[in-house]
Amino acid sequence: MADHKLRETPLLDDLQKGPWPSFVTDMKKIAERKPMVNDLLGQLELSYKERVGHWKHGGLVGVIGYGGGVIGRYSDSPDKFPDVAHFHTVRVNQPSGWFYTSQALRDLCDIWEAHGSGMTNMHGSTGDCVFLGTTSEELEPIFAKLTEKGWDLGGSGSDVRTPSCCNAMARCEYACYDAMDVCYNITMEYQDELHRPAFPYKWKFKFAGCPNDCVASIARSDLSVIGTWRDDIRIDQAAVKAYADTGMDIRADVTRKCPTACMRYDGKEIHINNRQCNRCMHCINAMPKALRPGKDTGATILIGGKAPIIEGALLSSVLVPFMKMDKDDDYQEFKDLMERIWEFWDEHGVNRERIGECIERVGLGNFLEAIEVDPQPEHVKHPRTNPYIFYEEYFEDDGTG
Repeated sequence: MADHKLRETPLLDDLQKGPWPSFVTDMKKIAERKPMVNDLLGQLELSYKERVGHWKHGGLVGVIGYGGGVIGRYSDSPDKFPDVAHFHTVRVNQPSGWFYTSQALRDLCDIWEAHGSGMTNMHGSTGDCVFLGTTSEELEPIFAKLTEKGWDLGGSGSDVRTPSCCNAMARCEYACYDAMDVCYNITMEYQDELHRPAFPYKWKFKFAGCPNDCVASIARSDLSVIGTWRDDIRIDQAAVKAYADTGMDIRADVTRKCPTACMRYDGKEIHINNRQCNRCMHCINAMPKALRPGKDTGATILIGGKAPIIEGALLSSVLVPFMKMDKDDDYQEFKDLMERIWEFWDEHGVNRERIGECIERVGLGNFLEAIEVDPQPEHVKHPRTNPYIFYEEYFEDDGTG
């Protein structure tokens, strides 16, 4: 039990009512042994009462040698809430696919119980295991114990944020490339870019093994790597018949819901115009025993997604329609593309401008030319709205003057 008096929080108490679990209940349990969380409840209650946040940014804070991984947070009322005068967040780089052993989780919790508030966020929107609340004096001991157990800090600030991925081939039969291996490889390759901010703003990688995009990369990452295939969808017509025999209305539930109308069902077999398929995955999800991705697999590379921070939200759009994710070549084609993009962004990006915003500002054509990617039909977001076409004519000198 608490050896300190728990703060009165009538407004927060209201959040404990109703049928659903409440974060307030969990915080009160921790507050019994952690004065820091008790003061956190008090400051949060004050914020609810005054409708004003009481955190301030008092300067950069981190561990020696790193520029990222720690988000500094300070109370603007340290006289009222001394135990949250410092309340820094530590991001811990999660394993690919969020696979932990029970011992690994115990190690993390023991470190945090000894040096922080005991509150965690599993996981942050970027993917990290997030340690919520510690003091400046505890940062180096936390970092030392994490590294001793084989953990590293994640990204924060204007750097590569912690790459994340789905379970891919570990659990998903639709995975078109080994997203977990690529995620680990890229994390290890770009350690300097991850820990020492040097970009105009943040950069997020997300790796999805198939077009279902279970990591929501299109909406949440600057560079989305989404598994796909470039040959035909595999069809087991006997399994199609089995679905029909069990009562599935294949026309209503599958073929008529195809967004490109590339499928038809003749009452016995499914026929697909694969050139029209946009890999939406609806038919495969609906009939997994009858339809499967093709065998010539790789990934589509998309660029420019982000949440609304400075400007509005952007969904990433196609940059490279198909790329083989070649493990034997150490994904060198992908890395070469990345470094050309970063070189352009470093040169032309402005402060706090994401790559998607930079491309909108300088123009997609200029961007593609600079990174040596040929324009392709997949780059077109929507049909032309301007009837006038302007172009430059180039004449080769034939030597006649």
